[in-house]
Amino acid sequence: MSGRARLALCGWAATLMAACALLPLVSPATWILQAAVMLGVQTLVGAATRRVPLPRPLTVASQALVGLLMLTLAFAREQAVAGFVPGPDAFRHFAELLRQGGDDIARYAIPAPLASDGIRLMLLGGVLVIGLAVDTLAVTFRSAAPAGLPLLALYSVAAGLSEGGADWLWFLVAAVGYLTLLLTEGRDRLSQWGRVFGGAARTPGGEPGAQAPVRTGRRIGVVALGVALVVPLALPGMNGGLLDGAGTGVGTGTGGGGTISAVNPLVSLRDSLNVNEDRQVLSLRTNTDDTSDLYLRIVSLDDFDGSTWKPAKRHIVSVPDRLPAPTGLGGAVRRTEIETRISAADWYAQDWLPMPYPPSGVQVSGSWRYEPVGMTLVGDHGETTRGKTYLVKSLAVRPTAEQLAEAPRPSTALRREYTKLPRSVPEVVARTARQVTEGTSNAYEQAVKLQDYFTLDGGFQYNTQVQVGSGPDAIARFLADKQGFCVHFSFAMAAMARSLGIPARVAVGFAPGSPQADGSVAVGLKDAHAWPELYFEGVGWTRFEPTPSRGTTPSYTQSEAPGDTLPDVARPSASAGASTSAEPSASASCDTVKDRDLDACAGALPLDTARPGADGTAWYTVVGWALLGLLVVALPLLPMLWRIRRRSVRLAPARHGGVRAEASEQVLFLWRELTDTAWDHGIAPDDALTPRGAAARIVRLGDLDPAAAESVHRVAGAVEQVLFAPRPSPVPGLTDDVRAVRTALWSRAGRTARVRAVVAPRSSVRALWAVQDRWTELRAASAARWASLPAAVRGAPRDSTRATDPTG
Repeated sequence: MSGRARLALCGWAATLMAACALLPLVSPATWILQAAVMLGVQTLVGAATRRVPLPRPLTVASQALVGLLMLTLAFAREQAVAGFVPGPDAFRHFAELLRQGGDDIARYAIPAPLASDGIRLMLLGGVLVIGLAVDTLAVTFRSAAPAGLPLLALYSVAAGLSEGGADWLWFLVAAVGYLTLLLTEGRDRLSQWGRVFGGAARTPGGEPGAQAPVRTGRRIGVVALGVALVVPLALPGMNGGLLDGAGTGVGTGTGGGGTISAVNPLVSLRDSLNVNEDRQVLSLRTNTDDTSDLYLRIVSLDDFDGSTWKPAKRHIVSVPDRLPAPTGLGGAVRRTEIETRISAADWYAQDWLPMPYPPSGVQVSGSWRYEPVGMTLVGDHGETTRGKTYLVKSLAVRPTAEQLAEAPRPSTALRREYTKLPRSVPEVVARTARQVTEGTSNAYEQAVKLQDYFTLDGGFQYNTQVQVGSGPDAIARFLADKQGFCVHFSFAMAAMARSLGIPARVAVGFAPGSPQADGSVAVGLKDAHAWPELYFEGVGWTRFEPTPSRGTTPSYTQSEAPGDTLPDVARPSASAGASTSAEPSASASCDTVKDRDLDACAGALPLDTARPGADGTAWYTVVGWALLGLLVVALPLLPMLWRIRRRSVRLAPARHGGVRAEASEQVLFLWRELTDTAWDHGIAPDDALTPRGAAARIVRLGDLDPAAAESVHRVAGAVEQVLFAPRPSPVPGLTDDVRAVRTALWSRAGRTARVRAVVAPRSSVRALWAVQDRWTELRAASAARWASLPAAVRGAPRDSTRATDPTG
């Protein structure tokens, strides 16, 4: 097998090894087999065109064309001409698939299903593009070192989206592929040099050491891997960017990403409840006569880590025209669709849209995204509720106690997700739940008993001055102290319900506001509220109210039987214009207006972290982050890459009749390479010296041995012949002389000098000089062309007398 064929095979393998980092993102992982076949065909086409040989641009174009044809055959056969030739319809279909893939990435959690053609196209097309870049750099242009950049981009995209802990393993796999590519190229170059340099034996009489070029390649590989590991630490965090697939949360941040992640509403909810002035947040008008049950829900907290409740990471999508029916709601449950027009205050900037639950349709201006699991809307790219007026259609669901009591057991998947309790939760939580619900026969009776325990039987008091607490013992302290506000009650009831096997989560938003004389309802800061939602199959997520003196007791938890301990009346909420039943003292963080601006307390409401971005990891976001990563990685390596390329061009052998000989231009190239190599090792060039004098200076400063000194003088002698002899005679073996001098200088240099000679070569400044010279030439040429234009075109002022051309 030829050297180029081996290099092409290694490039194919290195690309697949880097693509393995994408395996955890999609299930099943069978796409990697299709990618291997398509990438292999593309690689074989490159090998065939190079063997012809075709010009390099045609080789790259042939491989790109074959890759496009394969993608057309796989994804756009019906839209293509003859089933595989792409036309306008095929390209439109590709665009639609890419759009669909972007939506699917935003819709599905990791791992995404492979059934999506859009995701498959992104995977296969991306691997083919990266494979083409690797093959072009490493094989077509014979420069394997820069081929690591597209491989790094492929790995970086996968690492940015992955949520697993095995990213280091995939990095090692990709690194092994890249180092194999470098080693293969190095051995191929060694075979072309005509002889191999051997190192001295490490021990007397032992085997010779590793070949010097191989040792050099190893060190370069170690440096490259070190850069790849260190540079990402300096990059902007990808949590909530192209490369995480998850936003940084909710709130007024810059966002980025397609998921909703954690918030901690404890402190901000308390501050909203404790403000000295109950400012109006929302004004609403509805077509229902009973507003006592009109809760405005902002977000649901369904992930409990033992310390607090927070939203699980959820994908967000475009807002549908008609929202789907809520999970679990059966046809036998009575429901009525109502319309509510809500107006937000000009100062109230909330990233989430307060809505009655469950919403069935929303009409709102601006850029908003929809989270299907929680049925919530979140602002996109800085969109907030400030001054918004919007219309919400929602369902007033009215289940009966019998329907809740007879609800069948929820699905295993739903129970597994919504009954999770970490081991850090104190045993007193489950023990108290069992004691309170002793004697019940179903989940509904258990839920009502828990609600009664907090509102009636347990001796709890509503107090917003209580510290929210933190850590796994916070609920245990609340159960012992029996004082708290809505967050404590809702969090405790949800945790206790989960300990009994009842799916539970916590909703955050506003309790019903205060009716006004003009028929509207005013919702104020002190209406900020949290309440538990328990799931019953056939009814869906159902509200309960465990907080004393807040909100309204749901009708399906009240018994009309005489003598029942439950009150058959609604408990009004403390809202705008109404006083609370238990007087809360001012919060320590908001006790005076001068200590904290009232708007700051109000603006937080239940949320105080950053908000998610648009529709997740859109393809252009991924490409942007990949390009940024490439730029940051490539910039420090540009001097090294430029120097490697210049060396390979200058040392390219010229063969004439099977005998290696250098023409005049090649001799000058080799002399420049020799002096630049000496410069990289600390011997700056002196243009005032003759070639012979420069050679003597390099030998003296470099402390070269006689063999290397002879090589330097032989190259200098060839240069003098080219410059001064009428007919210079060819001198064979000058390329080997230059390589021998480079090896000698390397062996004499210290470790620091060697690293600098490779990573930051001094002679790379010639690239800047070349750019400056080219710029000067372009300016001079442009000025000359401008001067040659007629005066009318240049806009020069016309003289009253025209100059006469003396040539007639």
